[in-house]
Amino acid sequence: MAKTIPAIRGMNDILPDQAACWRFVEDSARAVLTGYGYGEIRLPVVEKTELFARTLGEVTDIVEKEMYTFLDRNGDSLTLRPEGTASCARAAIESGLLHNQVQRLWYQGPMFRHERPQQGRYRQFHQIGAETFGMAGPDIDAELILVTARLWRILGLNDDVVLHLNSLGTADARSVYRTQLVEYFSAHVEQLDEDSQRRLHTNPLRILDSKNPSLQVLIEGAPRFLDRLDSESREHFEQLKTLLDVAGVRYVVNPRLVRGLDYYGKTVFEWVTDRLGAQGTVCAGGRYDVLVEELGGKPTPAAGFAMGVERLVALLMERGVTPPAALPHAYLVVSGDEAERQGILLAESLRDRMPAIRLQVNCGGGSFKSQIKRADKSGAAYALLLGEDEAARREVGIKSLREDRPQQNVSQVELADYLAKILQV
Repeated sequence: MAKTIPAIRGMNDILPDQAACWRFVEDSARAVLTGYGYGEIRLPVVEKTELFARTLGEVTDIVEKEMYTFLDRNGDSLTLRPEGTASCARAAIESGLLHNQVQRLWYQGPMFRHERPQQGRYRQFHQIGAETFGMAGPDIDAELILVTARLWRILGLNDDVVLHLNSLGTADARSVYRTQLVEYFSAHVEQLDEDSQRRLHTNPLRILDSKNPSLQVLIEGAPRFLDRLDSESREHFEQLKTLLDVAGVRYVVNPRLVRGLDYYGKTVFEWVTDRLGAQGTVCAGGRYDVLVEELGGKPTPAAGFAMGVERLVALLMERGVTPPAALPHAYLVVSGDEAERQGILLAESLRDRMPAIRLQVNCGGGSFKSQIKRADKSGAAYALLLGEDEAARREVGIKSLREDRPQQNVSQVELADYLAKILQV
C-alpha cells in the first residue's frame, strides 16, 4: 500500500462539519460590510516580494522570518501574501480607484506566514479585511470600529471581546519617541530578551508589544507615547473617542498597543478576548495614511482592519455556538431499473420547481434497507421512497425520519407542492 501524504504542517483542512461555522462568520461579515456600503475586491494570492518588503518594513518579523518567498521561472521574486492591506492598496492604485474619489473596500481569503504553528496561529490562515481610502477624519476610524462591533453582536460575541485603542501619532512624533525608547531600553539592555535586543535599534516600538512575562515590569516603566502625542494626533484621537462614546462602544485606552507593520500611524485598535489563551487578538486595524504614497500613488489618507477567521471560529466553538450544518431536506431512495430512470427525472424536476430544496439522491445501488440507513445518516428530515410499486403508480412514498408519523404516498405530479408545504422552502 502506498504511503499516505499528509497536509503541510500549519495548513489545515476545513471539513464539512466545521464549514458551517466558517460560513456563519463569512456570511455575517459579508452582510454587515455590504450594509455599510463596502464593495468586495478579490486579490491575487501571489504578489511581487517588493510590495511587502517596501510596505511592511524590512525589519519586521514578517519580512525577516515569515514570508513564503520564491523565484519564478523568469527569476522574479514572488511572495504568497502575508496580509491583505498592501495588496488592496496596490490594486486601488493600479486600477485607478483613488482618482479624486473615496473608496470603501473589503476582501477575504487565505494569507501565508512561515511561523511555528500553534493554536490560533497557522501557516495558512484566513482573514476578512476592510480598507478605506480618501477619508482623513476620525469619523471613518469610528465607522470601521462600529462595523466590527455590529459583527460581534450578530455573531453573539459582544461580551467576549474588548476594544483596545491607542494613537501612534505622526511620523515626526514617532521619530522623537523612538529615540526616547532606544535610550530607555538601552539603559536596561541586559534585561531584554533576544527578540527585543534585535529590535532595539531597528523597531523599538515592537518591544512594547512583547508578550514575554519577564519584560512586563520594564515595559510598564517605559516612556508613554500618549504623553508625548503631537497636537494634531491628540485632537484626532479625542474626537474618535467622543464618537465611540456617543455610539455606546466601550473601549480601553492601551498606551502599549502598537502594530507590527511600519505603515501605521495615528489610530490603532485591536479587539481582544481572554478565551483563546495567548492568541487573544481577533481583529486589528488602524490608520495608514502614508501607505499609498509609499507605493507610488498620490498622498491618500487610509484606514482599515483585518480579522482572523480561524480565531473567530475557535471563539464561537469555545462558546458552544455551532450553527447547524446545511443538512438535506430529503433523501431520494430508488430501487429498481424503472425507479432509477424516473428518480433522476423526478429529482431534477424538484430542483427546477424548488430551487431552495436540498435533495440527495441515492447513488451506488444498495438494498432498500441499506438506502434507508443512508438516508437517516445523511441527516435528512424525510426519505422519498421510489421503488418498483411506486414507479408503476407514478407515486412517491414520504417517510419522516425525525418524527413518528405514518408514511404518506403522493403522486409525482403533486410532490413538489406537498414538499413545499411540509418543508416550507
